[in-house]
Amino acid sequence: MQVPVYSLAGDVVEHIEISDEVFSVPFNQAVVHQAMVRQQANARQGTANTKTRSEVSGSTRKLFRQKGTGLARAGSRRSPLRRGGGITFGPKPRSYRQAMPKKMRQLALRCVLSAKAGDGELMVLEQLKLDEPKTKEIVRILAALGVDSSALIVTPEPEDNVVKSARNLPGIKTMPASLLNVVDILSYKMLLMTVAAVRKAEQLCRPLITEKNTVLQAQGRYAFEVAGEANKHQIKQAVEKAFKVKVTAVNVMTVPGKGRRVGRQQVLTQSWKKAIVTLKPGDKIELFEGI
Repeated sequence: MQVPVYSLAGDVVEHIEISDEVFSVPFNQAVVHQAMVRQQANARQGTANTKTRSEVSGSTRKLFRQKGTGLARAGSRRSPLRRGGGITFGPKPRSYRQAMPKKMRQLALRCVLSAKAGDGELMVLEQLKLDEPKTKEIVRILAALGVDSSALIVTPEPEDNVVKSARNLPGIKTMPASLLNVVDILSYKMLLMTVAAVRKAEQLCRPLITEKNTVLQAQGRYAFEVAGEANKHQIKQAVEKAFKVKVTAVNVMTVPGKGRRVGRQQVLTQSWKKAIVTLKPGDKIELFEGI
């Protein structure tokens, strides 16, 4: 998919190709809805608490005799029927957390990104860097881009000057690409991403840095944890695009989950897909570059 790249002055400077696997996925309403409900539920503290009739203060003595008063029969002043009494079936502290498979979470994120791109609500910026925090500068940039509604600004890494410049604007939010989520994307009309942020969102895999894999790197081979649905061709393209290297071979394998104890139960962790990528002689991936 071809998309235009805008400068901070609002001019189109070039067109770039973005991945169809991330920005051209058919919308799955059920998965997106489940991901949104899960994220909102996991954000709940679950600390609401009420007192039952056994927890409120007050005597348990019968208020008056059963018969002969002409009044309705009554027991303790702690009864939920009386002012100051306990609450019937009130909320108690509990966890609202919901689990969701990793593949479904990734699919939901790709669906909402594809929806933004398909509806013309995705704008790619050449770059977004400010010399100093200045709200007027962000207002000028948004006006030049023709953004007159709510917007989510995504940068490859946290930019302090951008965050400070935009945080006082209503309807504007900034975040790094690594924190993209379904709720924030759906909560804002426009999605503004830099080219670097788009490339980061497109990455299907991440390197595995272990002692064994460090030995493989000396042989020009690198291990990655990849998405379960990624094939060899997609992995090759992602690695070549992300690290600017030439891949000669890709080997994939499924690593089975391991058992671990949770309380008294023995549970099995989720299996995952591993790819070992062989590079062209002379090429190298600097995994610790910039650290």
